[in-house]
Amino acid sequence: MEIDKKRFKNMFPHLSEEMENKPNRVAISSIRSDAQTGECASSKKFDGYIPDVIDFIRRCDNERQAEEIIDFLERRREIDSAYARRLKRQLREKGVRSFGPKKQDDYYSRVGMV
Repeated sequence: MEIDKKRFKNMFPHLSEEMENKPNRVAISSIRSDAQTGECASSKKFDGYIPDVIDFIRRCDNERQAEEIIDFLERRREIDSAYARRLKRQLREKGVRSFGPKKQDDYYSRVGMV
């Protein structure tokens, strides 16, 4: 369907203004005709990503759970004792949400799709 520029401007004044305003343009790097292929490609944002202690703490509901996570990772030597002490100090002084908002169960699937 073809439409001339003037008619388009009359029909869609705001859209036309957005399209003509060059700083607000977004490049499209690819197009997929198959929705399932597109979903798989976009959900690979976290492929190979290994959550760290902060990611685990952000799933906690309270300080006790967060401290258990820190202790567990320290015992497994995934974090060193100096870092564990800093995390526990922050936890005591500022609380569990000082590490970031709570990550819900479907965080990686929701954010990975964006």
